[in-house]
Amino acid sequence: MTGSRMLEYGGAAWHEDCFLCHGCEKPIGSEAFVPDNNNYYCVPCYERRVAPRCSHCNKALTKGGVTYRDEVWHRECLVCSGCGAPLASQPFTSQGESPFCVPCFSNLYAKKCSGCSSPITGFGDGKYVSFEDRQWHQPCFKCSRCSVSLVGSGFFPDRDQILCKDCNTEEEED
Repeated sequence: MTGSRMLEYGGAAWHEDCFLCHGCEKPIGSEAFVPDNNNYYCVPCYERRVAPRCSHCNKALTKGGVTYRDEVWHRECLVCSGCGAPLASQPFTSQGESPFCVPCFSNLYAKKCSGCSSPITGFGDGKYVSFEDRQWHQPCFKCSRCSVSLVGSGFFPDRDQILCKDCNTEEEED
């Protein structure tokens, strides 16, 4: 039509008054809009009707976001249940439905190494050895007497100690 502005997007063209929001049906004109499956929305309608909602605050996610347990979250809403630290850019784990940073999870829930008493987290030093009701980080699984590594070797439990074959033989000879 003579005298009306033409709008172009994605290889298609509209009269300015014909480029309408699929939600409120008002002309979008030169305002910001969001395309969604062959429909176009003004920003307020997109946020109200189409945008995914944060599982924590239920507000629209308009940019970015993270996924946790198949739900979307604002980066700032996904925080440690223990200390409140943001989790989006670091390794984290969960206990039940609650996410935790590695230090909080370690202090609250992780089993402790029988060698060094530090938590066994599964992060970094993730490999560990388990025997009866005790666990060790792999580097801590050593003979209680001579400190030789027992990883992949036979060992002998002796009360609270674990012994290599040589140290066990020496004890039997004493």
